[in-house]
Amino acid sequence: MSKQEKRLAREAMEKGKKKMEKVVPSHIGIIMDGNGRWAVRRNLPRIAGHKEGLKAVRRAVKSADRYGIRYLTLYSFSTENWKRPKEEVRFLFSLMEQRLRVEGENLHKNNVRVGFIGKRDVLPASLISTMKDIEKMTGKNTGLTLIFAINYGSRQEITDAVRKIVRSKAAEKDVNEKLIEKNLYTGGVPDPDLIIRTSGEKRLSNFLLWQAAYSELYFTPVLWPDFTEEEFLKAIRYYQKRKRKFGGIHSPSSLLGGEE
Repeated sequence: MSKQEKRLAREAMEKGKKKMEKVVPSHIGIIMDGNGRWAVRRNLPRIAGHKEGLKAVRRAVKSADRYGIRYLTLYSFSTENWKRPKEEVRFLFSLMEQRLRVEGENLHKNNVRVGFIGKRDVLPASLISTMKDIEKMTGKNTGLTLIFAINYGSRQEITDAVRKIVRSKAAEKDVNEKLIEKNLYTGGVPDPDLIIRTSGEKRLSNFLLWQAAYSELYFTPVLWPDFTEEEFLKAIRYYQKRKRKFGGIHSPSSLLGGEE
């Protein structure tokens, strides 16, 4: 992209920001898909795609902060990702640890609070230590809450929530949606208003299944390493055009069709 093209793109985004409606998603979840395909299309090893994907993570965090998003949850490593080649899995964990240590200070300086969801006990000890350090360092920050889902699977999350409730010996009459939500990994975090998935796939892949009951879903063919601030803005624009009914209706005309 030439300097002039970059300038025009920046100007277009600035105009978009000025025109943006006040209503933005409070919580956005992103299924960051397409790193491997991005690399394969360029005849590069898959790890090159993961490295490039980190640049998209930085752009997404900056965009979320700029547009006033309160929570951003990134699907970083699923419980199903263990099926990948061992070398790739080891590289991913090493890359996560390295970048978290490097970026942690910057996130802290920018008042970002960092959290993690998923089962930690099987992760590398050094990665677990890094996660704890960053949580402690940023724990009192009041800006964007950035959540990394690492070794996360929603079915496992719901299973663990049920186990916690059983261990608490809660009475049957006390088991309700609020109690289950309280015991999820995301307890205390509002449900995502918008879930974005890149790379053209159209499924949730075990991501925030309980929490996504009424989330708006945005699917884009753009591969994750190519996901720019402009693409982030497109997703927000899509969300702003939706009429969220949460199972209800807005007007009599709504009875004649599906969601408007």
